[in-house]
Amino acid sequence: MSAQRQLTSTAAGGLNRNLPPMRLWAKAKRVGIWDPADIPLEKDREDWLSLSDLEREVLLHLTSLFQAGEESVTLDLLPLIQVIASEGRLEEEMFLTSFLWEEAKHVDFFSRVLSEVFGQNEDLSRFMTPSYQAIFYDALPQALTALREDSSPVAQATASVTYNMIVEGVLAETGYHSYYQMLTRNNLMPGIQEGIGYLKSDEARHIAYGVFLLSRLVIENGDEVWEAIERRMGELLPQAIMTIHELFGTYETMPFGLEVDELVGFATSQFERRIKRIEKARNQTMDDILKVDTEAVVAESNA
Repeated sequence: MSAQRQLTSTAAGGLNRNLPPMRLWAKAKRVGIWDPADIPLEKDREDWLSLSDLEREVLLHLTSLFQAGEESVTLDLLPLIQVIASEGRLEEEMFLTSFLWEEAKHVDFFSRVLSEVFGQNEDLSRFMTPSYQAIFYDALPQALTALREDSSPVAQATASVTYNMIVEGVLAETGYHSYYQMLTRNNLMPGIQEGIGYLKSDEARHIAYGVFLLSRLVIENGDEVWEAIERRMGELLPQAIMTIHELFGTYETMPFGLEVDELVGFATSQFERRIKRIEKARNQTMDDILKVDTEAVVAESNA
């Protein structure tokens, strides 16, 4: 007879609802229920047809990067969920189940935008610049897939930095912030504005979990993990910033009031704020992490 399985929800004490991932799970259930199919896009199509050729090209460029990024994380995320599940961290796994569902909804949303608003069915890989490819074609799938063979704390930290801190915390967050501001400033495309609002909320929860996960790994494993975090940040942050510069370098004049310094400044400030939170974990305990205000961490991404 096999050994009795240890189950969290029926053990003494049951689920620990005080864990930050469980608080984020509660938030995801409250505010994460939205359907891309319910967002009206008719006015967005009218706005699209009124734009200049340059404005359309820039919007198509930005949207193609979002769509490719969302598809990439949808394809690559599963090994992280499996590692957390294999460690018996039920509360964290419960919240992580929302990640895959939400990333898939983001793919669904941008698919509608590309087809119903932009009328696109062509290959958009021409917009994938070298630095973008280095992150989404190489670094992201390699770091997440590596967890199938190596589930060590260092490997987990490397994967989380790549996914939560760089892909979501630098590129996606900066992109969605600028995209949303661009549309609202110019009173364009209310349906896309609505969808981006939902996406920003979803990604904010994902990033908050990444801060928790990396902080936990540092507390549990010490300098080895912190050094891996610093190393991965050093490898990928320049690539992420270069992706922004490559976007702007494509055009002599950038429409909609987009400014490269504004985007780079936003990305850098958000990154620095989170790395400081994680670095604090070097001198903290798990009890300290349990006291973290997850609402405040989420709010940083929704600012």
